[in-house]
Amino acid sequence: MGRNIAVVIPSRYASSRLPGKPLIELAGKPMIQHVYERASQADVSQVVVATDDERIFATVKKFGGEVLMTSLDHLSGTDRVAEAARKLNADIIINVQGDEPLLNPDSINQAVAPLLADDTVVMGTLAHHLTDREDANNSNVVKVVTDKQGFALYFSRLPIPFSKGQNQGQIPSGMLRHIGLYVYKADFLQTFAKLAPTQLEKLENLEQLRALEHGYKIRVVAISQAVIGVDTPEDVIKVQEILERNK
Repeated sequence: MGRNIAVVIPSRYASSRLPGKPLIELAGKPMIQHVYERASQADVSQVVVATDDERIFATVKKFGGEVLMTSLDHLSGTDRVAEAARKLNADIIINVQGDEPLLNPDSINQAVAPLLADDTVVMGTLAHHLTDREDANNSNVVKVVTDKQGFALYFSRLPIPFSKGQNQGQIPSGMLRHIGLYVYKADFLQTFAKLAPTQLEKLENLEQLRALEHGYKIRVVAISQAVIGVDTPEDVIKVQEILERNK
């Protein structure tokens, strides 16, 4: 029996560095449309934008996408996704960030695969191998280390694992950069959203640590292609150029 798999894209208008980020035009389309269309190319049953903003709601409706209005009170994108998921008939929920218009649809499929193959896996995410020393030392670039089965041991803003060679500019060949796409079994997503925030989560400001601290496992799939997100005006220019080239 096939699984009902839904992508939920949490989307807020407010952004400290780029207000109105989801509606920024890139190669003739608002960014949220690029993300929606790429997610729709994955092997999923449904793609939904979850927002609290009428402008985003209207934009998604205009390009023919499915959109749900959610509460103004959510503290995180996960809470918004959990609210939207309660209105969907899905077995697996994928949280796709609304600021990744270059996301490869196959990366979504790769993230879902462990949950389809093993019913005991309740949560998954993505990473790719990190080779740039500047990224390794950048606290905005989240790193993850895994066990031999591919489950996360820890996520950090510091360069992990640390190697003595890093002092000479070398970084470990196995260093992984975390990609903020999450896959959940639908019932676990509701459990996760109700868990109390934890000490390490607060220290690192990384919500996924809540799952680890409460004893749940996160399966990490390493992919070959990096995902370029849009966080700064410079990112807008970079992504715009790539999209224009690929038209």
